[in-house]
Amino acid sequence: MKKQSILLLTVFVLFSLKAQCQAVQPLRFVQSIPIPSFHDGDFDHFATDPDDHLLFLTGEENGAVAVFDLNTNKLLHIITDLKAPHSMVYRHDIKKLFVVDGDTAEVRIYETDNYRPVGSIKLKEDADSSTYDPATKYMYVVNGGEGAEMKYTLISIIDTTAGKQIGDIKVDAESIEALALEKSSPRMYANLESNNAVAVIDREKRTVIATWSIEKEAKHNGPLAFDEADKRLFVVGQDPGKIILMDAASGKIINKLQCIGGTDDAVWDPQNRRVYVAGVPYIYIYNLIGNHRFRQIGQVPTSFHGETGILVPKLNRYYLAVNHHGNTPAEVQVYEVVP
Repeated sequence: MKKQSILLLTVFVLFSLKAQCQAVQPLRFVQSIPIPSFHDGDFDHFATDPDDHLLFLTGEENGAVAVFDLNTNKLLHIITDLKAPHSMVYRHDIKKLFVVDGDTAEVRIYETDNYRPVGSIKLKEDADSSTYDPATKYMYVVNGGEGAEMKYTLISIIDTTAGKQIGDIKVDAESIEALALEKSSPRMYANLESNNAVAVIDREKRTVIATWSIEKEAKHNGPLAFDEADKRLFVVGQDPGKIILMDAASGKIINKLQCIGGTDDAVWDPQNRRVYVAGVPYIYIYNLIGNHRFRQIGQVPTSFHGETGILVPKLNRYYLAVNHHGNTPAEVQVYEVVP
């Protein structure tokens, strides 16, 4: 009788814990959107415009950009005349998509009424990450560096209204990953992956004004999330896997936490004070507590090689790109954010 009671108690506790874990997961799976024609390799970045209900995804090794309808969660179109698309900016007001193609070293411009190419802007080789300033309508594109056999990297400034390059910012690093733009000031932050550091850039002066090392904590910093309201950076190091919380005004390291090493994207959720990190095979969710501490609050199982994600706060949705593997087609997984 005693053994039976213990067994029943154990089953009850395990069931309760499982139910509790399921109840508190910060993301709830909604559906998958298959991309049957994407058979090769990695994705790189998403872009979105909730006003036009569009979501764009670069299939880097497929040489294509997939376009989705956010209302129906369906695949609308695939742009196929690219080599290695990496990142994008979409201008809702002029209905144009600006795609950074690394292999052709240019920004390709498309009209999104019919996805017809309408121009291009030549850059240095290995064009990759980008960010966008909605106030000036300038797009900032990383190019050059190690992939172009250069000892420095350029962040080229594209006037998306005029459709031309208007300048460069030279950065003494052979590899730059993510960029984060501060809308309330001329500052922009760049993960100097080759230098294990974060650069602070003045967009008006077009120069680096500070460099903050993270080398004592981690190396090869790729993803970068920015909390503009409270001026905090979340820098994700790959070796070892670690999230470093940094004061964006001074560069002081406030806190750090162990994290997954292999990831491409980190996203800040200001409404819920969370960071979502797309890893393998989980989405890792961290919650900021006060000004100095954060903790892991979720670990949502996903699929093979799901490292590219985006949060769309207006829709309360998180989207994750998953590579084709085995008999499973490439897909975008859709999650609802659970407060």
